Amino acid sequence: MFNNKNILITGGTGSFGKKYTEIILAKYKPNKIIIYSRDELKQYEMAQEFTDACMRYFIGDVRDGARLKEAMDGVDFVIHAAALKHVPVAEYNPMECIKTNIDGAQNVIEAAIACNVDKVIALSTDKAANPINLYGATKLASDKLFVAANNMVGSRKTRFSVVRYGNVTGSRGSVIPFFKKLIDNGATELPITDVKMTRFLITLEDGVNFVLKDFERMYGGEIFIPKIPSMYMTELALAMAPNLPHKIIGIRPGEKLHEIMCPADDSHLTLEFHDHFVIQPTIQFAHITDFTTNRLGEVGVPVAQGFEYNSGNNTEWISHAELLEMAKEYL
Repeated sequence: MFNNKNILITGGTGSFGKKYTEIILAKYKPNKIIIYSRDELKQYEMAQEFTDACMRYFIGDVRDGARLKEAMDGVDFVIHAAALKHVPVAEYNPMECIKTNIDGAQNVIEAAIACNVDKVIALSTDKAANPINLYGATKLASDKLFVAANNMVGSRKTRFSVVRYGNVTGSRGSVIPFFKKLIDNGATELPITDVKMTRFLITLEDGVNFVLKDFERMYGGEIFIPKIPSMYMTELALAMAPNLPHKIIGIRPGEKLHEIMCPADDSHLTLEFHDHFVIQPTIQFAHITDFTTNRLGEVGVPVAQGFEYNSGNNTEWISHAELLEMAKEYL
């Protein structure tokens, strides 16, 4: 599907963009991979690592619609990964988060339509489901923009979908690097917000492969959610530092006890497939009315009314042995 195609990744120097580039180069022969981001140092460092002839590095911000249109000229597929993601930073700088996560999303949409891009997938977050912090609220707004964009395309071929998943192992700013830094700095205890706190966890590779598959599955308008395991934060801390005690610090502002990916309020829109869920759009599209069978022929069934997929009621859990193995990679 990606052979001889032009692919653009916004926020492409981040954890997802680098792993995506690695996997695409290993599995396919793209014509171009365009890394679009605003940090010249990260661009320079990534260019030293990925030197293939198909690589292109574009300095630009998603807040700049004109630059996005220049970068998307001739592009077939777009992955929108650029975002301001740090919860406390977003609370302190709300308009900056809004400019990037909401205005930037609209700029990506308009550029993709103007350039007749084939397919766009925007990366979302579990924090967009029933959001209680500004970051989650901006990503929910972004999700709504990308879903509704399918009704803006007119006769053009461009289609938009969203992928939502939970915490990624080892990604910048996530809990594993945070615990590792504390351990490396000689911490005598690890902070735990609540002993009952759970989180979804997905590897970066699994996240990338899910997005690749969703490009094949999508009609446009779906929110794709993978079935992934949960973990207790206490178990992760125990796996990474079995000899360190835990200090209970309480749930921080904007934090949830359990993360949600399929809200109960969306249960009437949610379809369950073998290895993922799809939240159907709340609005009607001219190009598709039935999402129960995707483009790969996979069949989904409606979930029960009131069903909620959250990290606390999950049926799949990461075992202590798996967490120990995972922790070795980061210690």
